[in-house]
Amino acid sequence: MGRHPRRDLLAGLTVAIVALPLALGFGISSGMGAAAGLATAVVAGAIAAVFGGSGLQVSGPTGAMTVVLVPIMHAHGASGVLMVGVLAGLLLIGLALARAGRYMALVPAPVVEGFTIGIACVIALQQVPAALGVATPDGDKVLVVAWEAARDFLERPGWQAPSITLAVAAVMLAGARRWPTVPFSLLAVAAATLVAHVADIPVARIGDLPASLPVPSLGFLDLGALTSLLAPAVAVAALAALESLLSAAVADGMSVNHRHDPDRELFGQGLANLVTPLFGGVPATGAIARTAVNVRAGASSRLAALAHAGVLTVIVYTAAGLVARIPLAALAGVLLATSIRMVEAGSVKAMLRSTRGDAAVLVLTAAATLALDLVQAVILGLVTAGALTLRAIARNVRLDEMPIRPDLHGDHAEEEHALLAEHIVAYRLDGPLFFAAAHRFLLELAEVTSVSVVILRMSRVTTIDATGALVLGDAITRLQSRGITVLVSGIQDDHHKPLHALGVIASLDEAGHVFPSTPEAIAAARDLLHRTGVLPAPAR
Repeated sequence: MGRHPRRDLLAGLTVAIVALPLALGFGISSGMGAAAGLATAVVAGAIAAVFGGSGLQVSGPTGAMTVVLVPIMHAHGASGVLMVGVLAGLLLIGLALARAGRYMALVPAPVVEGFTIGIACVIALQQVPAALGVATPDGDKVLVVAWEAARDFLERPGWQAPSITLAVAAVMLAGARRWPTVPFSLLAVAAATLVAHVADIPVARIGDLPASLPVPSLGFLDLGALTSLLAPAVAVAALAALESLLSAAVADGMSVNHRHDPDRELFGQGLANLVTPLFGGVPATGAIARTAVNVRAGASSRLAALAHAGVLTVIVYTAAGLVARIPLAALAGVLLATSIRMVEAGSVKAMLRSTRGDAAVLVLTAAATLALDLVQAVILGLVTAGALTLRAIARNVRLDEMPIRPDLHGDHAEEEHALLAEHIVAYRLDGPLFFAAAHRFLLELAEVTSVSVVILRMSRVTTIDATGALVLGDAITRLQSRGITVLVSGIQDDHHKPLHALGVIASLDEAGHVFPSTPEAIAAARDLLHRTGVLPAPAR
């Protein structure tokens, strides 16, 4: 933190200017109020900066978390949201101690992209009541709430709130395209507040804010509600882990030599979520947009994120009266522009064009995010992506008939080679022999007829699970029941354990029908055919 303090302090100031309207907006959107958003940005931003695993990450309230908190607020009230934050913090610390951070990198890109698109749509729909200047209808389904708000607006239309929202959003989108380093969100909100005050435009405003951070309190704790709040806490913890680690990965990609520690990042986010509710704040995560601004502004250490929290603290204690005058429609414009900027059109087009499977996962995850809750959407996307991947892997498993080459078992007469080819068939298994592909393998092998010996070459089997081993054993039993001798060659060392544990090759091993290499198996098959009289005895 002492290498480039001036650059880090300037980056922290820039991030704070960008974060102020976002913290206010996300606090209001969650139902907890603007003060809760500010408290989250200050407390979680400072704690995660010190204890997190990324030196460039900026944490605070985010749009994705707001989407999860709205139904919790609707069902359990403010105390339920605070309690969920504490439980989620404990779960995140548990994930960190279990070293689960590395597994978050396994989430497929189409799931992440679809998840982001769905969140952007939900955030935009959440702004409809404030943007139209009507009271927010009851309910936790954003589509229903937005529809009800639109009907209320059509009954009593007014131009003031929509004009402010569209103006702020337009300034942010147009300005960021040309001058990306300028904090147009704060400039647009300040201008809208000034115009609304001077022209005395009748629009809803944030209202009174406390002139200081609240005193830490445990009054919201309700041990009797633990059972009903555990499932929402799991959803909040899963989202916090996913979004924070994605944001930290984005910061790594934008920097040169910086790499985050995923397990430490989970610990820092868990500690932040454990403490923030004591100050009346909502659950927090790493914020991708603010983290990107931090890196672009020249941040090189944790000092920048700490400075961001410090600047917001100063605003809480010195400018609460000014912040209270901000029109809600202006914050709706900020969040509307933010939701539009969350979606990378080029990345979405590329994934839609890559494969039909990727396109299906992206669209399904986005639609589920909009229609269901976020955790269900991610789980559905992961299950779909996993099923498509398993299908693709299963299609690559091959069972190829290989020719019996004369040079593998000595120089014999052409007549004997022809007889060998009539009585011995060798199959090479390529790829993983697992549950998704095993039954197709059994059907192909069961069709083998009119031969005396089948040689299974297993040197190219990459992995084998219990299902694959059992199906292999079933295929061997079926062949033997038709009088066909089965020889196995080239079993890898790590594949012996499942095959022996399930008794698949025990009888073959006892009979001496398991060989290290294919030439040895072919030689044994030839000797067997000579002994049984299928082939004439070799000349002395």
